[in-house]
Amino acid sequence: MKNLLSIRSYNTKPKRHSHCYHQLVLPIRGVINLEVASFVGKVAPGECVVIKANEQHLFTACEHARFVVADMQKLPENIAGASTIVFAISKSFNSYLQFIEHQLDNKINLPLENAMFDTFYLLLAEQALMPKVDRRIAATLLFIEQNIAEKIQIKQLAEVACLSETQFKKLFKQQMNCSVIKFVTQIR
Repeated sequence: MKNLLSIRSYNTKPKRHSHCYHQLVLPIRGVINLEVASFVGKVAPGECVVIKANEQHLFTACEHARFVVADMQKLPENIAGASTIVFAISKSFNSYLQFIEHQLDNKINLPLENAMFDTFYLLLAEQALMPKVDRRIAATLLFIEQNIAEKIQIKQLAEVACLSETQFKKLFKQQMNCSVIKFVTQIR
């Protein structure tokens, strides 16, 4: 088995399985439903799932969902020693995932693919294991993604999150390290 980055889509037919290598799954679009170890729940863009070698797991997701998947022989020490299964990733790491997606969609050559994996590994080794994004904020991230071409208002997002506008803005900034307006602008 060699270290490999790929873009994958999962459909709604669950299949429980395991493999002899570690796997990281990082949603780019859409939400993944996951069962692995003690975690059962949803994982959204901006988060990473760590599936250790030989660990039974199950995925389901809608058809439009896309994920960067890293098959790895060895995990960086910060990930290997952590008890965290799902964690939030930094904005710069998320930007690198967008780059990976575009490169893999364009059928890159092997030396470039190897260099991308090496960079991915180094960035992952520097990644702080931030807490998973709150489910209410994850729901609004999905709403923003699905409605990015439309005018998005704070009131709509607060309703999706089932929070008051003030509570929503405060929680969003706390979770995403920027204001809602800045986040939507960056996505566009």
